[in-house]
Amino acid sequence: MTQNVRQENTESQFKERVVKVNRVTKVTKGGRTFTFAAIVVVGDENGRVGYGLGKAKEVQAAVSKGIEDAKKNIITVPVINGTLPHEQYGKYCGAYVYIQPATPGTGVIAGGAMRAVLESVGVKNVLAKSKGSSNPHSVVKATFAALSQMRDAKTIAKMRGVSLDVVFNG
Repeated sequence: MTQNVRQENTESQFKERVVKVNRVTKVTKGGRTFTFAAIVVVGDENGRVGYGLGKAKEVQAAVSKGIEDAKKNIITVPVINGTLPHEQYGKYCGAYVYIQPATPGTGVIAGGAMRAVLESVGVKNVLAKSKGSSNPHSVVKATFAALSQMRDAKTIAKMRGVSLDVVFNG
């Protein structure tokens, strides 16, 4: 019983953001069939974020399928004082993204699909640029590629087997 309650609490802490809903038409001999594809980003605004794609005949069903898919693709991103630890490039197909930490008070300077991902992570101050393809699917995946490569100083020190002073002072 306690395990079910605990699982519900972890799932309910995620906030969903619908990035894009796309109407797809299939033409058959009986006429046109409309379906919807929704790309959704979920995050706890504390460093955990995931994205998912849902397809259904109704918008609400597509969004709920996207949320379920997003909860299966969660990654953890280090967030330090409301910003990211270092700058990073990300690429997926034709979409290129650049993410850079910013000083307090800057806010989230990012466009459409990137903004939804960065706000779901819990980043308060960041500068971001999207180049190449503006397809929301590719931009979200390129942003996730960049965020998944983020590492903080403690992780690097542990990997190298040295103290934090050696990481910063060389």
